[in-house]
Amino acid sequence: MAKAKNPEKTSEVVQVLYNRKLRHDYAVLETWEAGMVLMGSEVKSLRAGDVQWGDAHARLDAKRELWLYGLHIGEYRQAGTFGHEPAQPRKLLLNHRELEKLSGLMKGKGLTLIPEQLLFRKGWAKIVICLAKGKTRGDKRQDLVKRATDRDVEREVARRMKRGG
Repeated sequence: MAKAKNPEKTSEVVQVLYNRKLRHDYAVLETWEAGMVLMGSEVKSLRAGDVQWGDAHARLDAKRELWLYGLHIGEYRQAGTFGHEPAQPRKLLLNHRELEKLSGLMKGKGLTLIPEQLLFRKGWAKIVICLAKGKTRGDKRQDLVKRATDRDVEREVARRMKRGG
């Protein structure tokens, strides 16, 4: 008799890496979760946490395939001569409809594809990529001012609630 799958384990999501500078430097318009084509030694290195963003970004090529550039996955020592190249481009997997939509959105608008997080979902390596537009200094200042005023409002509401009116 076959074992029943553990429902807790099948929905397990393990975050490996998160791009903290993304929301600071870019205005995010849309996000997608894509699969990655990896070798076994790359998966082992990801699970060990040996990965860095650097200046990682994604591009659509002429064949309408999505590739990730600039992601550095460290070499897995036990792989020996059968290991992988640490800085090679990696193919990302999206549905055909998603790729068509993405290519339509990318046409000549100054937008870029930036990875937001790297994770394992149900044992499969996934990457969340964002369609983003770079922020100017003025945009960053406005965000800081907005965050400060929101914090002040929250503080005032909490103070009034504590006093009871």
